[in-house]
Amino acid sequence: MPKANNLQLQGGTYHVRMDIPKDVREAFGGRRILSQTLKTGSRAEALLRRLPILHAWKTQIKTIRNGKQLGGGWQEEVVQTLEDLDAITQGQKRALVGETATPLPDVDPAFKAKLINSPRFMEAIRALVGDHLKDGIGGRVEIQDELNKGLKAILQKRLSTDYKLTSEQTQVLDTLVRDPASYKARSPITKARLASFRIYRLEHLVALKTVNQQESKLLDLSEHLQTTDTKLDFDSVSAWLQRMKLSSKTKQQYLLAGSQFWQWAMTHEPQWRQTFKGHVNPFEKHTLPTLKGKAKLDTKRKAFTIEEVGTLYAAAKEQSIGSLPDLILLGVYTGARIEELCQLRNEHLITVDGVKMFDIVDSKTVAGIRQVPVHPKLTTLVDQLSKSSTDGYLVPTGSNNKYGIRSDALSKAFGRLKTIMGFDRTRVFHSIRATVITQLVRADVPDRLIKELVGHETGTVTFDVYSNGSSPKQKLDAISKLPTIPTV
Repeated sequence: MPKANNLQLQGGTYHVRMDIPKDVREAFGGRRILSQTLKTGSRAEALLRRLPILHAWKTQIKTIRNGKQLGGGWQEEVVQTLEDLDAITQGQKRALVGETATPLPDVDPAFKAKLINSPRFMEAIRALVGDHLKDGIGGRVEIQDELNKGLKAILQKRLSTDYKLTSEQTQVLDTLVRDPASYKARSPITKARLASFRIYRLEHLVALKTVNQQESKLLDLSEHLQTTDTKLDFDSVSAWLQRMKLSSKTKQQYLLAGSQFWQWAMTHEPQWRQTFKGHVNPFEKHTLPTLKGKAKLDTKRKAFTIEEVGTLYAAAKEQSIGSLPDLILLGVYTGARIEELCQLRNEHLITVDGVKMFDIVDSKTVAGIRQVPVHPKLTTLVDQLSKSSTDGYLVPTGSNNKYGIRSDALSKAFGRLKTIMGFDRTRVFHSIRATVITQLVRADVPDRLIKELVGHETGTVTFDVYSNGSSPKQKLDAISKLPTIPTV
């Protein structure tokens, strides 16, 4: 059985598991346990990956217990259905006078059977047809109108029966059925669709932070569509981008969020596919301004010099800014990313072929998962951090935000420090990584070996696919060429 952390190791791979409470098992088809593979054998990584999945499961259980309720954006869904019914009715009327009509949508077989087997429904249909067929085309037009009215009444009744509506929702639903146009400025990017998109992405192990950030961007677009009362197309997306006072790089992230949502909806949302059938992805082929020459150079992140890193270290130590001085030393003698350093634990100090190394088991890229030798200048510090650790982590931090990021507080502390010392926004903690790479290049360390140390792909099949990489000794010889920073 899984422990309190809901993890279970199966064949070398961790799974997240949760017992389904007895009172909601029926809603899960009688199942007793929810289980999903986390696709990792690393316990530390599994502990992070389980969180969004557990959150989704608990939210689902809470929803079931509270009764089936209309989610956010239900008005848009109802209005869209009503408009589809009106379009179908209009098409059938045109067909009566010889015009081409849009094919009728498929009807749920179970629902169709239920109607056919209902004596009251069939009696109503016979009465309707009998009253109007004698009136020729005019009567047939009347039949279509009556069917439209009847189907809307069925929709209203089913919603009222299947969901726990508040008195306000009941009133709004009644108004919408009578006059769909009364609901103004709708956006197809509804909260209900965003909720489904969220669950889908979390189940596919997309980072919770990424999911939240992209959802925020999509909500911004949805608000823009409602405020401007415009449809979702290339022009409306272009106008949305133009009102933002953001860099082209940031706008590209907005387009990526939109494009990923569009692709998901076209694959998993039948109503979306029908509405946007034949439409091109409105988030593609936008031309964003790009910086060139000196302007581009001025905004590019720059490396610190060795002397500048020494100055930052001395200032951090003098001001007693927590573990920031130690973090700066770890950064300048490894070239590792700030979060990689903050995630290092005692068990990540390993010895391979007689060389003591940092075992970086999780990174933002596959190439980032690597082993970096402990620089001779770090030996004493690493031993001290290991012995004094109270939670297993080498670098103590005062933060562990909702995304499991431990470096957040130290990153902000570094930002404040470097600003006070006169460095602009082109210098950040990541600039220390650039410092390391620059120094390794100037020490004539081979390009391939530099990429192995800092976790970059070489771009060649020979080294990225077939090679096991350099030996621990080769890496140690290379990292040892980094110059000593002034620490006083």
